[in-house]
Amino acid sequence: MTDAARPGRRPGTSTTRDAIADAAGRQFAELGYDRTTIRGVAREAAVDPALVVHFFGSKQQLFAHVVELPFDPAVVLPQLLEGDRADVGRRFATFVVGVLESDGREAMVGLVRAAASEPAAAEAVRELVTRRVIGTIVTALGSDDAPLRASLVGAQVVGLVMARHVVAVEPLAATAPDTLIDAIAPTFQRLLTEPLTG
Repeated sequence: MTDAARPGRRPGTSTTRDAIADAAGRQFAELGYDRTTIRGVAREAAVDPALVVHFFGSKQQLFAHVVELPFDPAVVLPQLLEGDRADVGRRFATFVVGVLESDGREAMVGLVRAAASEPAAAEAVRELVTRRVIGTIVTALGSDDAPLRASLVGAQVVGLVMARHVVAVEPLAATAPDTLIDAIAPTFQRLLTEPLTG
């Protein structure tokens, strides 16, 4: 058996680990959590499945390691929420739609698909969103009802991803980005700044 054909550890541990993580990230995004397998990730990364387990443990641990947002909430969200609150809803809507119309769509769709398909994946996504997104919005808003507001904003984003990009509900799926921003900006405005009751 030649070196090229031999399974198992490849030269360069960090390169191998990165190749596995890259393959897993692509497969979780494209196939969802349930259809992604350790063996399939290993095949794409050109390593033995035992090496995936060696580096990452279980499929759930692998998912938790590679799951990531296509932006840094700690940087982006405070910038969106600071300044004039009168148009924060439009700023937020523009950002969300912009991410979903860019290369970031794949990661966002992958997160939503995974969370919807498997409790273990849902737990990992919930932990990520709660810690990095909800928590950051709560801190930026600084109000007593900020946790509820942040959760409602998160629900709107998840719903938009699911309806527009996973289920492809029409006419939403074909709506132009500018029209979509106009439609959802008032909702974000209300959830972030206006009374939630009454």
